[in-house]
Amino acid sequence: MSCFTGDGRDRTEHCSAGGYRMASIKVAEAAPWDFIGECRRHGLKVTPQRMAIYSALKGCVEHPSADFVYRQVKKEFPGISFETVNRTLLTFAAIGLISVVESTSGVRRFDPDMKSHHHLHCIRCGRIIDIRDEGFDTIDVPGQLSEMYRIVGKRVVLHMICPDCLTPESSLPETVQG
Repeated sequence: MSCFTGDGRDRTEHCSAGGYRMASIKVAEAAPWDFIGECRRHGLKVTPQRMAIYSALKGCVEHPSADFVYRQVKKEFPGISFETVNRTLLTFAAIGLISVVESTSGVRRFDPDMKSHHHLHCIRCGRIIDIRDEGFDTIDVPGQLSEMYRIVGKRVVLHMICPDCLTPESSLPETVQG
């Protein structure tokens, strides 16, 4: 199944590890001046390791885990630790370069796409698919919530069974009422 970027480009290139799809991307393209500027604005040194972590994340068109990013970066920096990669990803999320994605699997996933979008979650394989839909963008937040809280964003998450997991011989779980 194809996943689209929102600008019409099909995201179907596969990488060899972890089943995540990877785009062909160069470090210079994945670590633009805005990345460097954001790091400096937040007092972060722009190190080769941070550039590689950002590049690995930006090169992945799905929603990788810290472990996946770690395995990619370790190829270039064999001495890097998982903790360094995980901490760096959380730092990137804290300064708004990426976001932490809600996951049904319990594994923290990261999203390099900071444009407004929503997610489809497969309850079988854990795949997260980006969707863009103006109808979801314009859903009103109930006034009571807006009065009680400062709403800083909204994202619709739909739980589903993806076409790859939905086969005639598979049994469907009961529908969750909500």
